Amino acid sequence: METGSTNPIAPEVTEDLRRTIETAGISDNADLVARILATGIGMGLDRTDRLDLKITTAALSEMRAAFRLFAPFSDVPKVTIFGSARTKPDDAAYRQASDVAAALAGHGWMVVTGAGPGIMQAAAEGAGPDNSLGVSIRLPFEQRPNAIVEANAHNVAMKYFFTRKLMLVKESSGFVCVPGGFGTLDEMFELLTLQQTGKAEPTPVVLLDEPGGTFWKGLETFVHEHLETAGVISPHDFDRVVVTDSVEEATAEIMGFWRNYDSMRWVGGRLVLRLKAAPTDAEIEELNERFPALLAEGRIERTEALRVEREDDDKPELPRLVLRLNQWRVGELHRLIRALNALPSAPAETAIQ
Repeated sequence: METGSTNPIAPEVTEDLRRTIETAGISDNADLVARILATGIGMGLDRTDRLDLKITTAALSEMRAAFRLFAPFSDVPKVTIFGSARTKPDDAAYRQASDVAAALAGHGWMVVTGAGPGIMQAAAEGAGPDNSLGVSIRLPFEQRPNAIVEANAHNVAMKYFFTRKLMLVKESSGFVCVPGGFGTLDEMFELLTLQQTGKAEPTPVVLLDEPGGTFWKGLETFVHEHLETAGVISPHDFDRVVVTDSVEEATAEIMGFWRNYDSMRWVGGRLVLRLKAAPTDAEIEELNERFPALLAEGRIERTEALRVEREDDDKPELPRLVLRLNQWRVGELHRLIRALNALPSAPAETAIQ
């Protein structure tokens, strides 16, 4: 049993772990549970520092609690709303967060927040306690979770920001960022980094300002005039973001992103885009005419489920397009997805499967 340790586990210990798993009644994913236990044994054999072991233990415990919180809602689409804890109820941004949460909850979405005051409370109020999930952080100077998420015990408290950020991102199919400080900007830039590097699949990201506000417009100007000009990001990297002061536009972007687009998968050097409705030949031809720079070579083509997808039973029933993506134009992938959602062949209603 591999642990990544330079101190291998004795075979008899490995057998004891397997028997323990069987005695506990674990059958699903027993191999992964064994690896978790073996990693713990390996850290002991490595004489890992006590503080490092405490960090590992706390992180694993927090992730377990968070997974249990989200598990009953696995089939419900979720949107995470980020924003400042310092925003007051009479602030226009507070009302925007509440209104966009209410609009999405009205369409069957759950709202995930950091469970604190300010924008987090506004979003929870808009969605209502039954449609709110909170992932709070334990800080010496911050009050307990807001009353909305606490009302139905839809909250998990985290010690570490990295485990909290994982759960704020992992379960959601869309993100709305309302003006905030270092924490909000950190969360927003991590979203963009995960998508830019391919560590997360494309999802809609909306930067929602107060009516007439310039907070996010200022960021957009900085990105284009400084980051793009300096060459530290690629042109069109910011295309994955929608900047708006309209609750209606924000709601439409989050929901509309999933109108036709379902998911994606890399198979070797090919990118497979799974759709809800098959495009026509004429629509595929138009996509090739609109997005030639997105292609490293070849064309956007229709395909059946590839062999590895069939072997994994990875949504083989869905129609597909396949292409070889120019990695330097990954920001334009969002433009392609929006184009797929706007095809005449796309379904009339949005649905996340």
